[in-house]
Amino acid sequence: MDKIPSHEDTPIMPPAEDLAAAVQRLGRAAVLVIGDVMLDRYVYGHVVRVSPEAPIPILSVDRDVAVPGGAGNVVRNLAALGAAVAFVAVVGDDQPGSDLTGLINGQPGVEPWLLVESGRATTIKTRYIANAQQMLRADREQTNPIQPKLAERLLRIARDAMAATSITVLSDYAKGLLSGPMATQLIAAAQQAGRRVIVDPKGTDYARYAGADIITPNRGELALATGMQVDTEADIIAAARVLRDTHGFGAVLVTRSEDGMTLLDENGPRYFPAAAAEVFDVSGAGDTVVATLAAALAVGLSLPIAAHLANVAAGIAVGKVGTAVASEADLLNAISPQGGALRKIMGREAAAEQVERWRRRGWRIGFTNGCFDLLHPGHVHLLEQARAGCDRLVVGLNSDPSVSRQKGPTRPAQPEAARATVLASLASVDLVTVFGEDTPLELLQALRPDVLVKGADYTLENVVGADLIQSWGGRVMLAELLTGHSTSATVARLTGG
Repeated sequence: MDKIPSHEDTPIMPPAEDLAAAVQRLGRAAVLVIGDVMLDRYVYGHVVRVSPEAPIPILSVDRDVAVPGGAGNVVRNLAALGAAVAFVAVVGDDQPGSDLTGLINGQPGVEPWLLVESGRATTIKTRYIANAQQMLRADREQTNPIQPKLAERLLRIARDAMAATSITVLSDYAKGLLSGPMATQLIAAAQQAGRRVIVDPKGTDYARYAGADIITPNRGELALATGMQVDTEADIIAAARVLRDTHGFGAVLVTRSEDGMTLLDENGPRYFPAAAAEVFDVSGAGDTVVATLAAALAVGLSLPIAAHLANVAAGIAVGKVGTAVASEADLLNAISPQGGALRKIMGREAAAEQVERWRRRGWRIGFTNGCFDLLHPGHVHLLEQARAGCDRLVVGLNSDPSVSRQKGPTRPAQPEAARATVLASLASVDLVTVFGEDTPLELLQALRPDVLVKGADYTLENVVGADLIQSWGGRVMLAELLTGHSTSATVARLTGG
C-alpha cells in the first residue's frame, strides 16, 4: 500500500544561509531548453462603455506588453537566475516570429537557435485585461509536426548543444515541435551524451518521454496520463507511481497549485507545501518550476533541495501578475526574509509588480515623492494624510545625485539607503522606491497610481504629473502642511548656518 506523506515526509531543509548559498550557485548553471515557444501578449486597459454594436464591453487600451511564452518562459526564468541557456525552438516566417526572435535575443546569457519554418504560424496568446480582470484570451496557433528536414536539423543542433550544457529540458506545449518521435529521439541523444532530461509534458502519450530522468505533470495532466483519480494525496502518489513504473522515469514531480508539490522517486514520496502567501496569477508557474529545478540540478544540488527551491520559486511567480519569473533576488528574499521595513524598499520593476497586485485586489494606490532628508513632523503629517486618501501609499524617493542637483552639493544630509529605511519604518508608508530622474514622471508612468499627493504649497497647475494622473482617471490631492518645519532649516541649525 502506498504511503501517504505526512509532515515527517517533508524533506528537512538546510539552514537559510545554506539555502542562500545554494541559490547563488544557480547562476553557474548551463541548461539546454528545447520546446514550443510562443508570444504572450497582454493588452491592458479600462472599460469605458458597452458597445452599441453588440452586448460586449469596449476596452480602451492603455498599454500592451509582449513576452516570450511557453518554452520561452522557461528561458526567461533561467535568465533571471543568471544561468547560461542554449535554446532550440521553431518559429514561423512571420512578424510574431520576428518579434519573438528579438525578445529572446534580448535575454541575458541566452544562445538562441530559433529555426524558421516557412508557412508556419507562430503561436500567439493575446490576453485582454481591464482593471486587473482578464476579459478574453485569443489564441492563434499551428500544432502540426515540424517539417522532417527541419526536424533533422533541430536534432543535430540539439546534440551539439547537449555537449556544452549540463542538463536538458523538454518543454512540451503540444504545438508540434516535440510531436511524433522527436521527444524520444532527444531523450535518447541526451542519454548517449550522459545528460539528464527534465520533461514538462503534455497530452496522454507519456511513452514518448520514456526514460526521462524527471517529469513534471500538474495534477490535471497526471489524471489524463493515467486515467486515475487524483483527488487525494494517496491518489496522487498512486498515479505518480504507475506513471514512473510504466515509463521508467527517474522521478515524478507533481505540481498541485495551491496544494504545493509531491515528489516521487526511488526514495518514496515527499511533500512540499505551497510557498505562496497570495496567489494572483498561475500563468507560467510550471515554467518557473522546471527552470529552477533544472538550474539547481545542473549545479549539483540534490533533488530534494532542487524541488524545494522550485517550490519556493513557484510561490513567487504566482504572487506576480501575468507570465512572471522568479529571480535570484526574489529567491534570496523568500529564503532569507529581512525585517518588514526593509522589505518595503523595492526597485522600479518590483514596485510596479507590487502595485499591480494591490490593484488586482481593488485597492486605490496613492503616490507622493520627495527628498525626505532628515524626516521631520511636517513630513510625517503629509504622509499620514496621503495614506488616509488611499489604500496603499507608495513613496518615490529622490536618489542622492538627484537631491544634490536640486539642493546643492552639500545635500543630502543622509544617503538614500538611510532615508529609504526611515520612510519604510513608518506605518503610513507601504512601499518605497528610489528614482534618479529630476522629476517622478517616468516612475508615475510605470506605477500609474490613482492618487497623487503633494503639499498645499503647490497648486494643481504646478504639480508634476498632474495631467498624467488625470488622463487615466486619477486625482491630485493637496495635503495640509505643518508650519515651522523644514529640512533646510534643520540642516542650517545643525551646521551653524
